[in-house]
Amino acid sequence: MVSQKITVNNPSGLHLRPAGILCNEAIKYSSAITFTFEGGIANAKSVLSVLGACVKCGDEIELVCEGADEQEALKALTDAISSGLGE
Repeated sequence: MVSQKITVNNPSGLHLRPAGILCNEAIKYSSAITFTFEGGIANAKSVLSVLGACVKCGDEIELVCEGADEQEALKALTDAISSGLGE
């Protein structure tokens, strides 16, 4: 298991479009990918779960990847979030 904290810098947070981009990136990997935010856990492969976390701009989440390709998944997702998820 690997994890990393990262700050979401999208102006509107993880609304539908960036949540979809995050999920599309996460489903490329066989590892279980979740993130924790304000005591809750969201499945990064589920758009509804990501939207339900209500992550806003400037919020810090902790990505957690567990599985065979966990290192690659963590790097890809942190890169995607850092780049703004298409915004």
